[in-house]
Order: sequence, then structure tokens, then C-alpha cells
Amino acid sequence: MRRYYFDLRDGDDLAPDEEGLELPNIERVQEEAARSLADMARDAVRMNHDRAGRQMAIEVRDDDGPVLQVKFTFEIDRHKQ
Repeated sequence: MRRYYFDLRDGDDLAPDEEGLELPNIERVQEEAARSLADMARDAVRMNHDRAGRQMAIEVRDDDGPVLQVKFTFEIDRHKQ
């Protein structure tokens, strides 16, 4: 199995994955990236009530370079407090 690294991008901040995961195929890589990004988005909503918009991504690479990127952009627009 190939080892994939899931780097977390939050705006301009990048947290590189130093360990990686061994996965059997690109479909499992895409599922893992989407699951990780959903967790990031959920945590961001819970912790950052003062930010109007957010761009996040999981950038997946292997030993040969970039494989895929999963992106998510959201905006919270409160009309009443």
C-alpha cells in the first residue's frame, strides 16, 4: 500500500502531516480527506464565532508529490444576536 500525507490548510496556515496513512486506493484517500475536512469545519464553527468566512482544505500528497485537494469554504452571516 502507498503512504499518503494529509496536510491541513486553514486560510494561509499550513500544518504538514509528518506521519501519513497507508491506504489501498485513491477512493479511500478521497474519503479520508473529506472526513478530515468535515471534522475541521465542525471544529471551526464551534471555536471561532468571530470569523465571518473561512477557507479550509486538505492537500494530499504521496512520496511523488500532490495527489488531490479537498476544499471547503463557508461563511456565517448572523442576522440576529
